[in-house]
Formats: sequence, structure tokens, C-alpha cells
Amino acid sequence: MADDYLVRIGKLIRDARQHRGWTQTQLAEALGTSQSAVNRIERGNQNISLEMIARIGEALDSEIVSLGYAGPMHLRVVGGRRLSGAIDVKTSKNACVALLCASLLNKGRTVLRRVARIEEVYRLLEVLNSIGVRTRWINDGVDLELVPPADLDMASIDAEAAVRTRSIIMFFGPLLHRMDHFKLPYAGGCDLGTRTIEPHMIALRRFGLDIAATEGQYHAQVDRAIRPDRPIVLTERGDTVTENALLAAARHDGVTVIRNASSNYMVQDLCFFLEALGVRVEGIGTTTLTVHGVPTIDVDVDYSPSEDPVEAMSLLAAAVVTESELTVRRVPIEFLEIELAVLEEMGLDHDRSPEYSADNGRTRLIDLTVRPSKLEAPIDKIHPMPFPGLNIDNVPFFAAIAAVAQGKTLIHDWVYDNRAIYLTDLNRLGGRLQLLDPHRVLVEGPTRWRAAEMMCPPALRPAVVVLLAMMAAEGTSVLRNVYVINRGYEDLAERLNTIGAQIEIFRDI
Repeated sequence: MADDYLVRIGKLIRDARQHRGWTQTQLAEALGTSQSAVNRIERGNQNISLEMIARIGEALDSEIVSLGYAGPMHLRVVGGRRLSGAIDVKTSKNACVALLCASLLNKGRTVLRRVARIEEVYRLLEVLNSIGVRTRWINDGVDLELVPPADLDMASIDAEAAVRTRSIIMFFGPLLHRMDHFKLPYAGGCDLGTRTIEPHMIALRRFGLDIAATEGQYHAQVDRAIRPDRPIVLTERGDTVTENALLAAARHDGVTVIRNASSNYMVQDLCFFLEALGVRVEGIGTTTLTVHGVPTIDVDVDYSPSEDPVEAMSLLAAAVVTESELTVRRVPIEFLEIELAVLEEMGLDHDRSPEYSADNGRTRLIDLTVRPSKLEAPIDKIHPMPFPGLNIDNVPFFAAIAAVAQGKTLIHDWVYDNRAIYLTDLNRLGGRLQLLDPHRVLVEGPTRWRAAEMMCPPALRPAVVVLLAMMAAEGTSVLRNVYVINRGYEDLAERLNTIGAQIEIFRDI
């Protein structure tokens, strides 16, 4: 029990430090102690007095221990309010996590601009720190600097952080160039049903990587004699599969052709970053990528990931569901064109600004103004397809949008085993959703939303959809344990409050 208490206190200190944007070294300097001592405290391996807890809280300007602080975070939502004004889209969560993994390719200093301050990023940073990568938030905590060690300490990997993110599987591509054998914990993340990593293995075996999964770990061995001698054909056009193949190809001394590649937004951002590292990539935005790898990468690189089209869709859906007029700025339009085409057919009233470039100089952005609209259910079903089709992660938002439209909408979420099931949580808020099978939901609208108290679904996008419905429902709703939302969105409740929502963050006493 005492050890568990120390671990909980350590996690609170770590979270407060990261929120402040400090490294362990900076906190150690403020306390007059060593970085190793701070590391032990955060891991729960150090007895700690109330006096020391108070000193740490003062240094970080945070109450480390107070009534209820250690419990899970909940949201209290006063619904039925109209949104107004303008809100900026943050940088892409999925691009940021891919670039964190890609930083392992580089022996030099990597600076990533405007990195999303989300739980998924924090978990990856904990893993990177544990194996020796020095990271620190710079420029008032807006940008992130990463400096790798000469040799990674894989024996000290933070397994607890690793199993809380599926992104850990993107370590395979960079690590196979750095060591002949290593271990990684099983990938975690959202509860979306069975998700095999076999497509990753099919691609990476071509670079000599062999994986055996036992006792909660992937055991990796690399045979340097095996090299890709013909084009790699991916067995699924997945985003992380394509990224892993790109990461492996980046330091392969030769030319690698990847076919049936995803051309989605995070893959394009990764390609742009690889080009900044000196790796030539042909075919960006297509399903065939030709990578001219370089065996050694040792450069100081500065890169700005683009904005997140899924967050843009979230904010767009928030305006639609609450019948509001809202301007969403910095929308990556090339990754939302199908969604907007469907919404136009449903009757969405909106305006678009002229296009302009993202900070990476490549991605096209617009400002999008949405107005209250009388929507009709689409004639065809809503279903995802690989880019340039309707984004897989945007499908859940159409459940909330269809719920306010006149008529019946069929949503076919064929990619994940469980996600469509979570959409029926909207029925607790007055929705009329009928689960036809684990992948298909029939949504009938319009909906008279009503307030409710409920647990957060364990999948990111359905969780946000429930939050949006609560914002539309008259009365006060409670959404409990919203860690999954914090995995993918930075300060979402606070940002929604700036445009007219009334959402209170609280913890159990």
C-alpha cells in the first residue's frame, strides 16, 4: 500500500512538472537536488516527506496533494449553449507522435514546433526519457527539443508508459538500425478491438527484423544480411504501417519502394520531416513512395507539424450539434474535402477563406465558418476509406451530426471491431441509434438531447462525440474519467469554454 501511494505521488509530481514544461533536471535545480533523485521520486522509488512535497508544489506552482486531486478527471457540462467566435486548430496528434518516433533516426538535435501537449505525447516522452533521450519544452513550453544519447538504454524502458500508447510500435522502424536485438512492451492505446501488428511485421521483415511476442513483450532480432530487393507491398493501407516502413527505409542504404502506402496527413508530415533530415522521398501524397535512404543521419533539424484535420472535424461537429455559428481557423482542407462534400449534400451552410500554407510550407489551410443549418440525412451510407476518402477517425462525428439531421443515416465503421458499439452511448443522451451489427449503426434524427451522467467511452473519438452531445443537451451532464480525451486533445474543455461552452473540470473528493 505504501509503495502504491509513492507511485501515485510520483505520477502527480511528474504530471505537474510536464504541465509546467520543465525537465527533471530543471526541477532538481529548483529543489537543490539531483536529476536522479527526481527520477526516483517520479517513479515512486523514493520515500518523500510532506515538507518535500510542499517544496515541489511551490517550485511547480501546483498543489501536488489536495483533496480529490489524485483521482480521475471528470467534466461537468452545462448544455444548451450556443458557441460563437473563432478557434484555431492545434497541430496534429498523429503527426506529432510519428515525429517523436522519427527523432530516433537522428543523432543530432531535433526541434518540433507547437507540439500537441496531450497525454499520448507525454507517454512517448516518458518512454524516450527512460531510454536516454533528453527532452525539454522550450519557448515558453510551446516547442519541444529532443537530443538522443550515443547509445539507447533499452533495458530501462518505461514499460508502464509504453503499454498506454499504441504509438510504441513505431519504434520498430528506427530501432532496427540502431541495435541488433531489443525488446518493446506490447502496444496499448484505445480499446478498439483486436488490432494485429502483422502488417507491420510483413513490411519490416524485408529489412531483416524478426519479432517474437512472449510474456507481454516483443522480442526483436535484426539480420543485417536481409535487405529489401524488390518493392514492399503493404498488406493494408494503414497509416502507422506506412510510417513504420518509411522509418525503416529512411536509414536503409539504398532505394526502397513502398506500394499500397497510405497518403494520409500524418504520413505526409512524416515524409516532409524525413526530407528535412536529408532523406529524399518521391511520391508524397500518392500510394507509391520511393525512399532514397541514408545510412547515417546527424543533423540539427527544426520542423513544424501541420494542423490536425480530426480536431478540425471535432470543432466543426461541435458547431453543427449545438446549432452555432463558429469560425474554425487553420483547417487542413485537403484532408477534409470529402467530409465537407458530404455535409454540403446534407445542407450545411458554411463559407471558406482562400487557401494559405501551414508552417511546414506544404499543407494547405483555410478558415471555415459554419452556420446553423437544416440538415437532411444523406442518401448514401457514411463509411470511411483510406485517404483521400472520408477519414476513419472522422466517422464517429457523423453519428452526432446525423442525430441532428432529419431522417435516417446508416454509418458503417468497418475498420475497428468495437468502435461503432460505443456510438450507441448517445442513446443515454436522447439519441436514437440502433446497432445493426458490431460495425453498422442506424441513426435517426432529429434528436431532442437530454442531460445525463455517464462514464467516458474507452475510445477517443466516441468519447468526444459524447461530450459534444452533452454540450447540446439542456441541463447539466457529467462525463466521468476523461483520460482518453486528454490522450488526443490539448485542453479541449478550456478551449471550448473560450467560444461559449460551459464545461467544468473536477475530481472526486
